Amino acid sequence: MPNDSSAEIKDFISSLPYTYEPTHKAKEIKDNYSRMEGKHVSIAGRALAVRKAGKLIFIDLLDESGKIQAYFEFKALGEQKFNAVKALNPGDMLGVEGTVFKTTPGEISIKVDKYTQLAKALRPLPDKWHGLKDTELRYRKRYLDLIMNPDVRDIFIKRSKMIRLIQNFLEGRGFVEFETPAIQPLYGGGDAEPFRTRVHTLSEDHYLRIANELYLKRLIIGGMERVYEIYKAFRNEDIDTFHSPEFTMIEWYQAYADYNDMMELTEEMFNYVAKELLGTTEITYQGEKVNLKAPFKRLKFVDSIEEATGKNILKLTDEELFQLAEKHGIKFEKGRRNRAHAYNKLLEVLVQPKCIQPTFLIDWPRITSPLTRPKRGNPELVERFELYVAGVFELANAYSELQNPIIQRENFQVEEKKAKAGDKEAEPTDIDFLEAMEYGMPPTGGEGIGIDRFLMLLTNKTSIKEVILFPMEKRERK
Repeated sequence: MPNDSSAEIKDFISSLPYTYEPTHKAKEIKDNYSRMEGKHVSIAGRALAVRKAGKLIFIDLLDESGKIQAYFEFKALGEQKFNAVKALNPGDMLGVEGTVFKTTPGEISIKVDKYTQLAKALRPLPDKWHGLKDTELRYRKRYLDLIMNPDVRDIFIKRSKMIRLIQNFLEGRGFVEFETPAIQPLYGGGDAEPFRTRVHTLSEDHYLRIANELYLKRLIIGGMERVYEIYKAFRNEDIDTFHSPEFTMIEWYQAYADYNDMMELTEEMFNYVAKELLGTTEITYQGEKVNLKAPFKRLKFVDSIEEATGKNILKLTDEELFQLAEKHGIKFEKGRRNRAHAYNKLLEVLVQPKCIQPTFLIDWPRITSPLTRPKRGNPELVERFELYVAGVFELANAYSELQNPIIQRENFQVEEKKAKAGDKEAEPTDIDFLEAMEYGMPPTGGEGIGIDRFLMLLTNKTSIKEVILFPMEKRERK
C-alpha cells in the first residue's frame, strides 16, 4: 500500500485486478474438512480481523458463505510479500491460494502460498468487539450491517428463498405470475393514502400503486384463470414497527373459487413455506409458541367483538358505535369517524392481540369491504377473512370477490362520500374497471399477503425494517 498521497492511493486502487476466480467458499471448506484437508484451494473475501504474531499473520476472511482463517507464514512468502501482508487492514479484500489444514488449536484454515489484494478499504470497519449496534446506522448503512452481523445476512437469504418457495407453491397449482403497472391513473384495491406523481408527457397526475388488485382482476375477466404477482406497494402512511411506505406484497386470484378455497390455499402455503424454509411448522415468536400446521382457527368478526364487549356492533347506532370505540381508547382521525373505521379499530384493539395461533377472522361487515361479495344468507356481511398470528400480525386479506358491476358501482359511490367527508384512504371510482366487470367476471377468490410481515414472523423479528434491505429513513444530513 502506498503512502497517504491521494494520487498514490488513487493509482494503487486503479491498479487492482479486474477479476478473481475463487475455487471454493468458506463454508464449503469448513463443512467438508475431512475430504478438503491438504487440498489446494483459492477463496476471496473481506478481511474482518488481522492478527500479527511474529513471523505469523492470521486474517479472518469473510465471503458470502461465512468466515475462514487465512494463515500467512514468513518462510512461505518471503520478506517482501510478508511485509505487504502486514500492511493489510480490516476491511481490505483479497484472494488467497493455499492448502487446507488445521492449526495447532484446531481451527480450520488456509495456509497461504499466494495472495492478491482485490480492494482497499479507505474507511475503517466498526470496532469488531462492539460491532454495529446502532439500529438507525444499521438501516442507513446496510452494507456495514451485512459485513458485521452474520445473522442479518441469514435473514435476507431466507427472504429470497421464501419468495422462491411461494412462487414454486403457486406455480405448482397452476398459477401464472404477471406484471401490473406501478404507476396508475387511479389507485385502488385498498384503503390507503397514495403517493401522487406527475406524468409530464400526459399532463396528468398519476399515483404509485397501493395495490394491484383491480389489474389482476382484469386478467381474470380476460380469461386468465389463476394469476398472481409479487410486487412493491406504496402507501403514504406511517413508518412504524409494522408499516413502511414501500413494502412487498403478493396477491393472487383464482377463477371459480371463493374465500373458503383461499383459506385452504393459505393453510397449505404457510405449512409448505415453514417446512421448506425452517424445517418445521412449530416456531417461536417473541416467546410465544406458534404452530403453522393446518387447520387454522376460524372466528367470526361480529361474534369476536360481541364476545369482548357484550355488544352486537351491527345493531348499534352510529353514535353508540363511536362511543364504544372511544371507550376502548380509539381516537378518530379527521374524516375517519365512520362505521367501517370503527369496526376495523375495534377488531384491532380487542381481538387481534388474542389471536396467538393462526386465526382466520371471517365474515366482515359489508361496509368495510367495497370489493367483496355479500355473505351467502346474510347481506349485512361479506365473505372476507384476514389472518392474524402471534397477537400482532395481520398477514393476509382475502375475499370472495365481488363480480356484480352494479353493486360495485354503488360501493364506489359510498367510498366517494367518505372521501368528501375527508377520508384520505377512501377508494376512488374506477370507471374502466367497472366497464371491464360489465363484460362478465367469473366467481373468483382472491388474496393478498404481506411478504415483509410473513418474514418477520418466520425470523422472529419485531420491526419491519429488519426484513427490508434498505428501509425508508429520514435523509442523513452530511
